[in-house]
Amino acid sequence: MWVLFGGTIVVVFLLGLLAASVNERRAEIATLFNNKRVEIKGIEARNEIWGENYPREYETWQKTADTTFESKHNGNVVKDVLAARPEMVVLWAGYAFSKEYTSPRGHYHAIDDIRNSLRTGAPMTDEEGPQPATCWTCKSPDVPRMMSEIGIENFYEKKWGGMGSEIVNPIGCADCHNPENMNVSISRPALAEAFTRMGKDVGKSSIQDLRSLACAQCHVEYYFKGDKKYLTFPWDKGMTVENIEEYYDEAGFSDWTHSLSKAPMLKAQHPDYELFKLGPHAQRGLSCADCHMPYKTDGAIKYSDHQLVSPLLNIDRTCLSCHRDTKENLMKYVYEYQDKVLEIRDRVETELVKAHVEAKYAWDNGANEKQMEPVLKLLRAAQWRWDFAVASHGASFHAPVETQRIMAHALDKSYQAQLEVQKVLASLGVKGDVPMPDISTKDKAQEYIGLDMKDLKAKKDVFKSTIIPQWIEKAKAGKKLL
Repeated sequence: MWVLFGGTIVVVFLLGLLAASVNERRAEIATLFNNKRVEIKGIEARNEIWGENYPREYETWQKTADTTFESKHNGNVVKDVLAARPEMVVLWAGYAFSKEYTSPRGHYHAIDDIRNSLRTGAPMTDEEGPQPATCWTCKSPDVPRMMSEIGIENFYEKKWGGMGSEIVNPIGCADCHNPENMNVSISRPALAEAFTRMGKDVGKSSIQDLRSLACAQCHVEYYFKGDKKYLTFPWDKGMTVENIEEYYDEAGFSDWTHSLSKAPMLKAQHPDYELFKLGPHAQRGLSCADCHMPYKTDGAIKYSDHQLVSPLLNIDRTCLSCHRDTKENLMKYVYEYQDKVLEIRDRVETELVKAHVEAKYAWDNGANEKQMEPVLKLLRAAQWRWDFAVASHGASFHAPVETQRIMAHALDKSYQAQLEVQKVLASLGVKGDVPMPDISTKDKAQEYIGLDMKDLKAKKDVFKSTIIPQWIEKAKAGKKLL
C-alpha cells in the first residue's frame, strides 16, 4: 500500500514538473511574439532595429562578420582569386573582373566589399558611376526601400555613385522578411517578374520553396537589360546553361567584347539557384535554408541560424541531420566532389587562355571577321560554360554531375576554338607555334592585357578616403544609419 502511495506521489510530482516546464516554454514563446520592443512598419533597412525584437536571429546574423572559417577550398576567408589563378585575368580581358576578384565574404560585409572593389570604379562626385545603380540591387535592404520611394525603373537608371549615401545597410532582415508576421517574403522585383514571364506566380510558392527563393532573389544569373539597365533574370527559356545561352543569343546580348580575341562575351554572375535545382538535395525537396540556416534551440524557442555560412562549419546540425555517417566521411565526400570538378576547371582555364591568345595572334596576322566568326562563337560558348560553373558558389557540391558536364563541354569547345584558329592561321600562311605570354602572376597577366593597376589603385584610394566618409556622414544625418 505504502509503495503504491509513494509511487503515486512521485508520478504526480513529475507530472507537475512537466506541466510547469510546458507552461514556462509557452510563456517564452508568448513573450517572443507579444512583447516586441519596437513596432516595425514599412521597409526598415536598419538591421539593428529588427534586432530589438529578434535578438537570437540578430545575434547569429552578426556572425556573418566572421571571416575565419576556412575549408579545403575557400570558406569565407578573403582570398585574392586572381593571384591564385592569373589565367582569369586574361579570360576577363577588357572587363572589370580582370582588375579585382576576391572570394566572397559574409552578408555583413556586402556594402564595404562593393564600395572597396576596384570593379566599381572611383566616382569623384555622387552623380558619377561609372556603374549603374543596378549594381547595388543585391547588397542591401535599402534597395527595396529606395525602389519604393522613387520607383523601380528610376532606381535602375541612376548611377552607382548617386546612391552611395542611400545604400548603406548590409544585407539583412528586410531583404527576406515581412515585418508584420516575419513570413519569408520576396523584396526584389526581378524574381517575381521572371516567374511571371514563365507563367508562374511567386506569391503562390510553398513555404519550403520560399526558403530557397529568398536566396534566389540574388544568388542567380542576371543581366542589365537595355539602356535603362533593368535587372532581368534570363529564365524565359529555362534555367540550364544552354537555355540561358539561347536566350542571350536570340537577344543578341553580350556583356563585353574580349580585348584580345574580340569575341562577344557573356559574364555569368552567380547562378547558384539554377545549379542547386539540378542537384540531388533540391531534387529531394531540401531548400537552401535547410543546409545554410540550420535550426538552433533556446529553451522552447526553435529558430534559424542566420550566420549563413558553409554547412561544413556546422555538420552536426546540417549534414548529420539527414546522413547516417561520420563527420570525417561527410567532409571527405564533399572534398572529393570539389576536387574532381576543380581538376577539370584548371584544364579549361589553361586551354581557354590559349584560345584567346591564339585568336589575337590570328587578328594580328591579318585575319578578317568572316574567317574568325567560328572561332569567336566557340570562344563565347566555351567561356560561358566555364564561367557559369566557377561563378556559382558551391556548384561542385550543389550539383556535381551537372557541373562536371558543363565543364567538360567548356573544355571541348576550348579545343574546338583552337582548332578553328589553326585553320585560319594556315589559310593566312602563318606557320609555327603561337607565342604564349608569361602570365605566371597576376601582375604579369594584368600588364599583358594592358591594365594600369597603379593608376586604378591610386584613384580608389582617393575615393575611399574622401567620398565614402561623405556618404556615411550623409546617411547618419538622414538617419539611414544608426
